[in-house]
Amino acid sequence: MIRLTVLYNLPPETDEAEFLRWRLGEHQAENAAMPGVVTTDFGRIDQQWTPSGMQAGVPYRFMTVADFADWESFERGFLAQDVQDKLREDIHKIHNPLFLVSEILISTQAEA
Repeated sequence: MIRLTVLYNLPPETDEAEFLRWRLGEHQAENAAMPGVVTTDFGRIDQQWTPSGMQAGVPYRFMTVADFADWESFERGFLAQDVQDKLREDIHKIHNPLFLVSEILISTQAEA
């Protein structure tokens, strides 16, 4: 599985409630409809933890995760020209993004 993780903040002038309406609605639907996406999640980062404990001053406020079945699906989906064109349109809505692409080598479901 290939995981795209995007960490980001909002530009200072952004209304967070307005951003969340767009991000939880229209944009979440677009992410889920992207070719090859298996799952996609969005979260607000509230705390940062280090081995010495909880830390204040979290460097990123939001995180988006999208999982793709394999590299080919990732390339056909996220790297497709129309998806990249839409990303260039929407990128102004976020600030200081960090895009991480990882290959999941093992995944374990916790028992209930």
